[in-house]
Parts: sequence; structure tokens; C-alpha cells
Amino acid sequence: MPENEKALELYLHIPFCVQKCRYCDFYSAPADKEERTAYVDALLAHLRHSASRCRDMRVDTVFFGGGTPSLLSGKDFFDLLDCIRQNYQLSKDVEISAECNPESAAPALLASMREAGVTRISFGFQSLSDTELALLGRIHSVKNAISAFGAARAAGFGNINVDLMFGIPAQTPDSFGKTLDGVIALAPEHISAYELRIEEGTPFFRSQKDLPLPDEDATCDMAKLLTDRLSGAGYRHYEISNFAKEGFACRHNLGYWRGVPYLGFGPAAHSFWGGVRFEAPPSKEAYITAVRAKKWQDIEVNAHRIGGKEEMDEYVMLRMRLAEGVDTQDFSRRFGCDFETLYHPDKVLFDGGFLQKTPQGVAFTERGMRVSNAILSDWLDFGGNKDI
Repeated sequence: MPENEKALELYLHIPFCVQKCRYCDFYSAPADKEERTAYVDALLAHLRHSASRCRDMRVDTVFFGGGTPSLLSGKDFFDLLDCIRQNYQLSKDVEISAECNPESAAPALLASMREAGVTRISFGFQSLSDTELALLGRIHSVKNAISAFGAARAAGFGNINVDLMFGIPAQTPDSFGKTLDGVIALAPEHISAYELRIEEGTPFFRSQKDLPLPDEDATCDMAKLLTDRLSGAGYRHYEISNFAKEGFACRHNLGYWRGVPYLGFGPAAHSFWGGVRFEAPPSKEAYITAVRAKKWQDIEVNAHRIGGKEEMDEYVMLRMRLAEGVDTQDFSRRFGCDFETLYHPDKVLFDGGFLQKTPQGVAFTERGMRVSNAILSDWLDFGGNKDI
């Protein structure tokens, strides 16, 4: 097996939340101590079971996502990471990330996470305006966020991400600029910034007519402000929604965009293994029940093999998220056809400053990244594919 095909990523979904944010459509729910203990036990059993399928694989990254992983205890992190070390082959420089909400990131917990082996913390700040945080339904304050960041540094974390959102209720380019200035002053190694999307089924969706959302022009101004401020502060815009100081790009997410296999653990977690995508149903009760009964088929559902034109489209969609874009020679080696012949990137897009030629192939410019969805929707077709 070639070295680059041995890489594997692990994702652990921690579906606990104190309170659901008004914009969130991820699977999460409150849980008491007994439920959390039962859930961690199920994760441990699932991890041990799945290890047999990937004995020859090398785990390069582990990611605790949520929900709110910082609602786990320090012992939970020790138990889960010890289980992974005992059952999987880890890279010497494995990246182990954990998402944290500021209000639950106590100094003692952060110290335990670091001791357990977590190497990277991702804080869900979203904004440094208390007014904007309240409208989002966040339960932390700006003071909580800054305090948590300092506690992570004190615990020894030298790789910290801050998540931000723009285009949110009551936000203006001026208030977003102040948030950016505040985050830059903290000097995290990585910053993720996402434009708000109103997702069906969320409180925002039900009340969107009454939301004080910024208009399209203001949101576009925020997007430009984001790239200008962060590039000026030494952050490289390496992916549509992600910026990093040199050497601190998120390796776990890079693996997703480059097609590295991954196994997901927990309800609503997705996996990509052997060219097949599958997922677990979004119910922690159903997940625990299936694991206890060893009914593994019940937590690997909606299996879908990726192949043919769909595989090509997915390759293009994921690679074009990255600043490096599509490597056209790699595309030809993989699929036996020419990228430009198949997708016809329009000369108008190059002349208009949306696409650029790179030494490896084709990539978006900064301007192109802002309208990437519109461009890719003209290139790609995911219709007509059936599950296996």
C-alpha cells in the first residue's frame, strides 16, 4: 500500500449541549452525568470494534467535535485517548483537536485535556460582541471567551483555533472589524470564519423574517474585511473559510478536503472508508443501544459508494475549497481524463479575476472564493446517484 494511502482520520462526535444555539442544525442534546457515562462507554466499545478494520492504517488526526466536547470530563478524555492509543497506530506527530465552548472550558479541564494528549483547541467564539452573542443564543460572554483563551495558553496549548461568524443578526462591518481586531490581538494560530446560513429546522429559520440581518452589501464588506485584516496580520487564507499562521493549517480538515479516509464515531457522525460513505443515525439513545447489542449495521447506514463522474465532481469540489486548487496532473492520473476538457473553466472567469492558473493547475482567487458556490454549481452535477 503506498504511504499516502495509509493515512486515516478519526472523528468523535460529542452530542452534548447545555443549550441549543439559535442557528445550529448539528445533532446535539442535553445529557445528565449518567447519560454521558453511558455514551462514553459506547464510544469506547465502538472504537475497539472498528480498530480491526484498519490495522495497517496510520492515524494522523483525531477530532473531538460537537455538540460541546468540553462537557466531557478530564477522565473521559484520558479514557478515550488511551483507548485509541491501545487500538490504533498513531503517527508520532498526531494532531488531536477538541472543540470547546468558552463557558465550559475551565482551567482544570483544559489542563487535563492537555495532559491526556489533546494538542489543538478550537474555541467557538463566533463574535466578540455580547449583543451579537445573545442574539445567536450563545451562553458565553466576551469575558468568558477571552478568559478561556488565556486558560488554554496557561495549560500549554500552542495551537489554538478561534471560530467566528459573519453576516449574523445586528452585526455591521464596524462591529465585525472590532471582533477581528480583538481576536487578532489574542494571536491564535488559526482562525475559521463562516458566513451565517439559515438552516431549516432551526429557531433562526422559523423567525428569519424578524431577524435584524445585515444586507448583502454589508455581508460582502465583512467578507472582504476578513481577508484583508487577517492577511495583514500574517494569516494565510488556505481554504475558503480558514486562515492559519505558517505551519498551523488544520491537518484534520485538510484530510477531508484531500480525500483521506476517516471513521466517525457517535450519532450523526459520517465516515468515508474504502470509497464508501456511511453514517450513524442522529440519536444518542439509538447509538448506545446498537453498540451494547453489537448491532454494528445499525450505526453504519445510508451506505453510498462514490465512483465515476460523482467521484470526479467530489474531487473537484473539495480541492477547489483549498487555495492550492485542483492539481490537474493528479486529476489526470486518478481519472484518466483531462480536467479542463471535462469541466471547461471559462476564460471569462480567468479574465474577470475569479480563477487563476497555478504551477499545479487551477485555483480560485480571493475574489473567486467569495462566489465559489455559484461557479462550482455550474461545473458539478451530483444528481442521479443511488445508494448501495
